[in-house]
Amino acid sequence: MAKASVMTVAIMAICLWSLISFALAADKFNVVGKVYCDTCRVEFETKLSEPIPGAWVKLECRKVNDEVVTLSREAVTNATGGYNIPVEGEHEEQICEVRVDKSPRADCNEKMEAWEKAQVQLSSQDGLAQPIRTANNLGFRKKEPLPGCAQLLKKMGFPLIG
Repeated sequence: MAKASVMTVAIMAICLWSLISFALAADKFNVVGKVYCDTCRVEFETKLSEPIPGAWVKLECRKVNDEVVTLSREAVTNATGGYNIPVEGEHEEQICEVRVDKSPRADCNEKMEAWEKAQVQLSSQDGLAQPIRTANNLGFRKKEPLPGCAQLLKKMGFPLIG
């Protein structure tokens, strides 16, 4: 009988520890993504697009229908143009967006309206089991398209203008 009581207490302790660990882990997220240079000035990624190492991105969360920023984090992209922004806390009732801030490349620093920000969900209540939140790729536009862009776009089936 004593063995059964000890076993029951041990099982309850393990279950309680698991629940606490799960609850604490659910409030930690990693927002990941990539920043690229649109070398063809077409506002989407192509084979000629290039990653931008050293680009600044910013994650901000705001309450719905409010402009008050509740969370703000910055990151710099790595050698492959990727970034990882660790976030703690539940942001279920908030709108969270990652946006490009600055490009280190003087030849590729024009923001693209369609790809300068991406929304991410930072809530454990959204049905996603993993704590990794992948944002859509963000980019800057090159000042002048690369010489091979016209040929690439023709191969892709886009009509050439001009």
